[in-house]
Amino acid sequence: MTPHGGAEADGTRQCVLGSGTTARDGFSAAVTPESAGWGYSGLFVLELERGVSRALTFPGEEALLLPLAGGLAVEVDGEHLVLAGRPDVFSGPSDFVYVPRGSSVTVTATSPISRVAIATARAERTFPLRHGSSSEVRVDLRGAGSCSRQVNNYTLGTDIEVDHLLVCEVVTPGGNWSSYPPHKHDRHAADERVLEEIYYFAVQPGPSGPGIAYHRVYGTQERAIDVLEEVRDGDIVLVPHGFHGPSMAAPGYDLYYLNVMAGPATDRRWLAVDDPAHHWVRETWTHREIDPRLPVGNGKENRS
Repeated sequence: MTPHGGAEADGTRQCVLGSGTTARDGFSAAVTPESAGWGYSGLFVLELERGVSRALTFPGEEALLLPLAGGLAVEVDGEHLVLAGRPDVFSGPSDFVYVPRGSSVTVTATSPISRVAIATARAERTFPLRHGSSSEVRVDLRGAGSCSRQVNNYTLGTDIEVDHLLVCEVVTPGGNWSSYPPHKHDRHAADERVLEEIYYFAVQPGPSGPGIAYHRVYGTQERAIDVLEEVRDGDIVLVPHGFHGPSMAAPGYDLYYLNVMAGPATDRRWLAVDDPAHHWVRETWTHREIDPRLPVGNGKENRS
């Protein structure tokens, strides 16, 4: 078990990054491939007051701009776009912008406080700029009973053309488990792809203070990693390899996490294998209902 704030869980890198510990250059969170110790995935979180702008460049990366709270005006290589955003991440999916490799971007806050996630991946190919509405986001309701959760898919299994960047977000009602059964994607095979993964957490507060949740990552016999961590609002967990899950929403506190994944494959497929010791749990969902607290917000609902 690692202490809160991020000990070196696998002996080579910090896997648990407490809220604020990666802040730099005006970003409240900043994870690059270099800081993570891997090859592709990155994440930045930017908070701006109304009317304040920030210029961004992506010389060798593709990116997804995803409002977490509030709205934005976005200029991409001279093209002007508006992101209405959302009140918070528990209000349903947001509209978004996919930014091609090599773009120059300026974002301007249109709300009293606008918070935007900038998911990135190193890229070799260039694909078209895309502006997607919140109603276009494919919403999957997965699991059943206390394993019910909502997945908002942005570049994961959608028609948004990307080189390597796979992005989704998960909302787990209080008391439920998600990222379950535990699964992994750290080798290239017919049923698996190598994907580095970033979890960025938000936890709804309670009447007396901040909420809490828990997250688990563990390795195989060949590649050790061992994380069992209490996570709070703004914390980040890096998953370089191994099984990850469950993410456990404590009763009374809804849990959100943004997943940013990327790896060397160019087929844009999220392929993962369950821990065989726990795969049987899926069979228990067959005759159980999905948690009635889901879905939240709009989007194209799909039950899976």
